[in-house]
Amino acid sequence: MPISPNQGSSGGGTTVTITGTNLTGTTAVRFGTRLATNVVNVSPTQVTAVSPSGTGAVGVTVTTAGGTSNPIPFYYVGAPFKQALSPTTGSTAGGETITLTGTGLSTATSVAFGANSVTPTVVSDSVITAVAPAGAAGSVGVSVTTAGGTNNGLSYTYVAAPTLTAIAPTEGPTSGGTLVTVTGTGFTSTNQVTFDGAPAPFTVLSDTQVSAATPAGAAGTVDVVLTNDAGSATLTDAFTYVAGPGV
Repeated sequence: MPISPNQGSSGGGTTVTITGTNLTGTTAVRFGTRLATNVVNVSPTQVTAVSPSGTGAVGVTVTTAGGTSNPIPFYYVGAPFKQALSPTTGSTAGGETITLTGTGLSTATSVAFGANSVTPTVVSDSVITAVAPAGAAGSVGVSVTTAGGTNNGLSYTYVAAPTLTAIAPTEGPTSGGTLVTVTGTGFTSTNQVTFDGAPAPFTVLSDTQVSAATPAGAAGTVDVVLTNDAGSATLTDAFTYVAGPGV
């Protein structure tokens, strides 16, 4: 006589389906010594019931006018505990693989990023991974649902990919050191600014402006690239290195 699912939250409330024979007229379903609620005699071969609270493994029995069945095992599972997630930021386009660590994660069936849920990959009882869905820029709560319940408490920040609109001034000496202001959007999580591939020291002034000091470079025009946690944006031929005079 199988039961499905055969595990559920220690707080109770799991609806189970018990399949067998001669189940007509079921009068009680017990999880160990505790009575289930909402018992429904679906057919002569099927009964549904809602589990009471409990712990550990218990035997589930069905009672009819003809007697009580042999017990079948049901396992109570505690609510999951999330310890951390990594990385904590990603693109609004989604697609970032997130690793969550904690305990009681082996029965995880869903990970919600705000209002959007995905199906995780269970690595072990302490590790699961999930691919972040697309989302709007900003922070959202992350919750994990297992057979033991749902746990909240962590957050994930969606970051929009940067856009670049201008740079000023647009030229400077090949020796570098020109202080320029880059204008665009999505600059809050900027982690790199490059001139022709060479990293430049920078300061984030706002979400729309970054100040950077040009590195040394060869004479000519070069691309300026700004990278944040969601991706990169390029201003093509945006800055011109000018060679100094010779005598």
